[in-house]
Amino acid sequence: MMSADSTIMLRRNFKHTFRNPTAVFNSVLFPVVIMVMFVYVIGGAFDVGVNYVDYAAPGMIVLAISYGLSATSTAVNSDMTKGIINRFKVMDISRGAVLTGHVIASLLRSVIAVAAIVGVGLLMGFRPSAGWLEWLAVVGFVVLVCFATSWFTVALGLFAKTPESAGLATVPLVMLPFLSSAIVPADTMAAGVRQFAEYQPFTPIIETLRGLLTGTPSAGTAIEAIAWCVGIGLVGYLWALATFKKRA
Repeated sequence: MMSADSTIMLRRNFKHTFRNPTAVFNSVLFPVVIMVMFVYVIGGAFDVGVNYVDYAAPGMIVLAISYGLSATSTAVNSDMTKGIINRFKVMDISRGAVLTGHVIASLLRSVIAVAAIVGVGLLMGFRPSAGWLEWLAVVGFVVLVCFATSWFTVALGLFAKTPESAGLATVPLVMLPFLSSAIVPADTMAAGVRQFAEYQPFTPIIETLRGLLTGTPSAGTAIEAIAWCVGIGLVGYLWALATFKKRA
């Protein structure tokens, strides 16, 4: 259960988010625009063996998570560089709650974006064949991905020197889904790009979601994806704590 301080920080972060239309657009609306563009504009050019929206939806879910990370990194860095943390030091507020508040806010923002992607996908003809157990697994796995990437993004925000550089630091996380199996199968890509797509973390994450949503999950792919998430989250958590203690 979150502490009272973490709840206060979460409420603060959400107020800041809704006062920043750009953050809302990037984290929720822009992934929907990307999905509509790929499915209706260029999706017909791809032969993926199934209805393209069914293939693309898992990748768009991960893309929605990635697009919301820039706002988290920028917000964390703003707290560090604009003296907010120094103010919290003299108040009866747990400094750890500041990081936890950012992580939970990022997670909830990502879950809202994912719900929007799934809702729009259903309107566009997305028809997952997952049973209720697979849907529970999808929800749990999405939360795990959001939690891991949020901690890593918080670490990036703490490490960056300015809010602008903090936003730029998340660009690789936004681009990686495009260089995975999100848009087309990895085995259709050119040599070099194919190997990169196969061995980067987002491909097994997307393939795990795709397997769960189609009712054909692969245990090997799921284990690989979970291992990536645990590793990313652990690195982000330890890096964030170390940087926070050094700078705060």
